[in-house]
Amino acid sequence: MSEYRRLYREQGWYFFTIVTYNRQKILTHPDNVTRLRRSFQYAMNKHTFFIDAIVVLPDHIHCIWRLPHDDDDFSTRWRLVKWHFSLGMDTLLTERSEKKVWQRRFWEHLLRNEKDWRYGSFHDAVKRGFYTIDWGSQEPDSIKEMDLE
Repeated sequence: MSEYRRLYREQGWYFFTIVTYNRQKILTHPDNVTRLRRSFQYAMNKHTFFIDAIVVLPDHIHCIWRLPHDDDDFSTRWRLVKWHFSLGMDTLLTERSEKKVWQRRFWEHLLRNEKDWRYGSFHDAVKRGFYTIDWGSQEPDSIKEMDLE
C-alpha cells in the first residue's frame, strides 16, 4: 500500500484537480453548476480561502486556491465543498455509505514560486497585451474575492 502525503503550507497557493465519481459528467447540468457555486460559497463562509482560477469541466474541476496566512487546511475546505454539493442528491451509496458523486481523493500541487514555466502561455499573453511582464509580481492593494453569483 502506498503512503500518500500532502504538503500543507500556511498561506499556500495550490492547484487542485477534483474528479466526479467514475467520471460522471454531472457538471454539464446548469443546476449542478449552480449547486457547485453555492458549495464553494458555503465552504468559504466556514473557512476563508480565495479562488484565483477555476475551470469546471463535465467530469472534473481544476482550480487554484490561495489560503489565509494562518491556515493550511485545504482538506477540510474540500470536504465541505463536496459534502454541501452532495446534499439532497438522490444517488447510490458506496460500500462506505458515501454518495457516488465525487472520487474519494483529490490531487493538489503546491505552487512553490512565482517563476514562469517557459512552456506556459504567459509570455504569449504578454505579447498579446493581456498582461504586463511584471504581472503578479506584487500583491494588489485590495483583492476582490471571486464572484460566485
